[in-house]
Amino acid sequence: MTIQIAQRIRLLILEHAKKAGVGHIGSALSITDMLAALFNTRDFTQADKGDRLVLSKGHAALALYATLHTKGLLTKEELDGYCTNGSRLGVHPSHSLPEVPFSTGSLGQGLSFAVGMATGYRLRKNKHCIYALLSDAECDEGSTWEAVLSAGHSKLSNLCVLLDYNKQQAFGFTDDVLTLEPFAKKWRAFNWNTIEVNGHDTEAISQGLLAAEKSDKPTVIICHTQCGSGVSYMEGQIKWHYWSMGDEEYTIAINEVSACL
Repeated sequence: MTIQIAQRIRLLILEHAKKAGVGHIGSALSITDMLAALFNTRDFTQADKGDRLVLSKGHAALALYATLHTKGLLTKEELDGYCTNGSRLGVHPSHSLPEVPFSTGSLGQGLSFAVGMATGYRLRKNKHCIYALLSDAECDEGSTWEAVLSAGHSKLSNLCVLLDYNKQQAFGFTDDVLTLEPFAKKWRAFNWNTIEVNGHDTEAISQGLLAAEKSDKPTVIICHTQCGSGVSYMEGQIKWHYWSMGDEEYTIAINEVSACL
C-alpha cells in the first residue's frame, strides 16, 4: 500500500514539475519513499501539539506537496498552482502551510531548527517527536554538525533525522565535493542512535521509525537512495538536480512510473 502511495507521489512530482517547467526533479524523487513511509505512520495535522516535520532539504518541496495531496491535506487546485503567482507552493516550502513549521531552502539550517523544536517539546513535556529530513550535501556544512553535537549531548530522544544519502549534489558527486565517509561512524561518535536502510524500501524505513521511538538518544536513519529514483534516465545523473523535462522525457518518465503501479 505504501509503495503504491510512493508511486502516486512520483507521478504528481513529474506532472507538476513539467507543468511548472522547473527542475529539482531528481531531488524530489529521491525522498519520495521516505515521505510515503513517514506520512503513512505519523500524523502531522496537530501543528505544535503533535509530531512536526522540518524539510531541511527545501529544494525537494514538490515531493512534500505531492505527499500532502495524497493524504488529503492539500487540494488539487492548490497543487495545480505550484510555482504560479500568488501560490503558497514555491520551489522551496513556506511556513504559510500549516504542515511547514519553518521556511527552508538555505541548506544546513533545518537541523538547527529541529533541535530547537525538540528542546522546546521536552521543556513543555510534549511527548510527540520532531522529524527532520536532510540531504547528505547539508552535511558538508559545519552548522549541521554543531546541531548534531548539541542534540547528542542533550540526548534529544524526541528527535529523528531521515537523511537522504543519494551521494550527489548540484555540481558533483558527494565524494568528489567533500567526502562524508565513514558517515555512520560520525553520527555514532556524536552519540546518535544510527540506523542504515535502503531509502526506497518503505517497510525498512517504517521499521527504522519504530526503532527511533524506543531509543534514549536522537536517531538518524541514513537512507541510501538514488537521485531520480523511479525514472531510469534520471537515476544517478547530476543534471537532474536542476534540469527540467522536455515533452519526450516527460512521456518516458510517466510511462515508467505508471508501469510500477
